[in-house]
Amino acid sequence: MPAPIPYLHLPGTAREALEFYRDVFGGEVFLATLEEFSRTDGPADAIAHGELRGPVHLCASDATGDDVHFAAQGLMMALLGAAEPATLRAWFAALAEGGEVVDPLQERPWGACDGQVRDRHGVLWLIGFEHGGDSTGQATITEA
Repeated sequence: MPAPIPYLHLPGTAREALEFYRDVFGGEVFLATLEEFSRTDGPADAIAHGELRGPVHLCASDATGDDVHFAAQGLMMALLGAAEPATLRAWFAALAEGGEVVDPLQERPWGACDGQVRDRHGVLWLIGFEHGGDSTGQATITEA
């Protein structure tokens, strides 16, 4: 059974967000506009459906009508052990650009490293890995 794929409804920033996530994670972005879907409930060039396909798979669209404010209270995207530690560190730093480090990526008392970052689009990410897999010997990222 396939894993769930996050789907973000963003306030007119779906194209920008998917391109940002492509720059962070790699992969390919596929976009379809409202016009291409024969929809008239928003601007013709608004994104009706977009996808990032790559190491991290997610979808996004531009919210239309009354649903134009993105909020994800009580939700975070977890990338725990989703890649090598060096890659996860790079993703954490890239997501923090223009965003906010909520909890620095650091070694925890149980031996793993993790941290939380809210990116420039308001999405909260939990990134972490088992410390034994970290070949850099660096346990903390404190700056964004």
